[in-house]
Amino acid sequence: MTRLVELKEGLFIAWDALRAHKLRATLTTLGVVIGILTVTLMGTAIAGIDRAFRQSLSALGPDMLYVTRLDWMITSEEEYVRQNRRPEITLAQVRALERQMIRAQAVAPGAETFVSVQYGIRKSDSVHVVGTTHQFLLTGGMYVSEGRFISAAESEGDRPVCVIGATIATNLFQGGPALGERVKVDRQTYEVIGILERQGEFLGMVDLDNQVIIPIGLFVRWLDRHPELVIHVRAADVAKLDDAREELRGVMRRVRRLSPGVADDFAINGQETIVNTLNRVTGTIAGVGLFITGLSLFVGGIGIMNIMFVSVAERTREIGIRKAIGARRRAILIQFLIEAASLCLLGGLIALGIAWPASLVLARFIPSTMSPAVVGLALLVSLLVGVVSGFMPAWRAARLNPVDALRSE
Repeated sequence: MTRLVELKEGLFIAWDALRAHKLRATLTTLGVVIGILTVTLMGTAIAGIDRAFRQSLSALGPDMLYVTRLDWMITSEEEYVRQNRRPEITLAQVRALERQMIRAQAVAPGAETFVSVQYGIRKSDSVHVVGTTHQFLLTGGMYVSEGRFISAAESEGDRPVCVIGATIATNLFQGGPALGERVKVDRQTYEVIGILERQGEFLGMVDLDNQVIIPIGLFVRWLDRHPELVIHVRAADVAKLDDAREELRGVMRRVRRLSPGVADDFAINGQETIVNTLNRVTGTIAGVGLFITGLSLFVGGIGIMNIMFVSVAERTREIGIRKAIGARRRAILIQFLIEAASLCLLGGLIALGIAWPASLVLARFIPSTMSPAVVGLALLVSLLVGVVSGFMPAWRAARLNPVDALRSE
C-alpha cells in the first residue's frame, strides 16, 4: 500500500514539474522525438515491405522448384559472366525431365517476352506473354475464372489458343464476352479459351493479370526461337521437397550429359532463395537504422540526464523538506524516475503523432502500415530511455542529506 501511495505521489509531483516547465520539457525531448520517429518509420517500412514480399512469394509455392540457366541471386559480376556461358535449357530437356521425374506432381516449361496484344481497334502494349504447356495450370498456382486452360492436345499440337489475364480481359473486351473471340499476340491470331482469376502484383513490380498464356511450341515458332527457358517443377510432397530437389538435380545432370565431378551448369531455385536474400537485405537495413536510432536516442538520453540533474539542483530544498517530513529515499527515487520517464514518453507520443501521417505518405511509395506492435515498441523504448537516463539524477536526489538539502538556496 505504501508503495502505491509513493507511486501516486511521485506521478503528481512529476507532472506538476513538467507543467511548470513546458518549453524546457518540449525542447529536452527533441533528441528522443528524432530517435523514436526514426525507429517507428523504420519498423513500419520494414514490416510493410516484409509482409508484401512474403505475400507475393507465397504465389511461388512452398512445394515449387525452378530450374534456370542462371541463379536467381548472383552476387558478383564475375559469377554472372561465368554462369552466362552455360548452355541454354532446351525443350527436349524439359520433356526428358517430365518423363523421368518420379517425385514431381507436374513439370512445365516457361518462356517469357513482352509484346503488344490487340483486339479490333483496342490494343495493350508491353503484355507479359508466357509460352508453356497444359501442366502450367498446376505449377503456376493459378485458377481459371471463365472458360478453361490449355489442354494437353492443344499444347502438344501447337493449337493457336490462349488464356488471358483479368487486366487484358478488361482492357480489350471492356466487360463484354471474351471467350471464343480472337486476339492478335504480336502479329499472330489466337482464340481466347479462358480468363484467369485476378492475382494482383508479384513483389509489387509485376502485374500478374497483364499476361497471356500460349502453347510453348507457338511461342518458339513465332515469338522467340531461342528463349531463356525456366522449368517449373511442383513436388509431389512438400514434406519431401529436399528429396525432390536431389532427384531433380540428378535427372538434370543426366539429361544435360554432365560427367561425374563436373559442376552443375544449371541452377535450382526455390522460394527460400528470395527469402534468404530478403532477410539479409532487411537485416542490413535494420542494422543501419538501429545505429542511427541508437545515436539519436543516446543524444536524447544525454539531454534528459542533463536536464534532470538541473531539476535536482533546482529542487534540492524541496527534496530536503520532503525527507524532513518522512519521505524515504525510494519515494524520491521514484519521483525523479517518473519525471524522466514522463519526459521520454512525451517525446515518444510527439514522435508517434508525427510518424502516423508520415507513414500514410510513405505508404504511397512502399507498402507500409503502422502496426500496434510498432507503436508499442516505440513507447517501450521511450520508457526505457527515460528510466536509464533518469536513474543517475534520481539516485543522486535520493541520497541527498536532508540537513544539507534544507540549507540549499
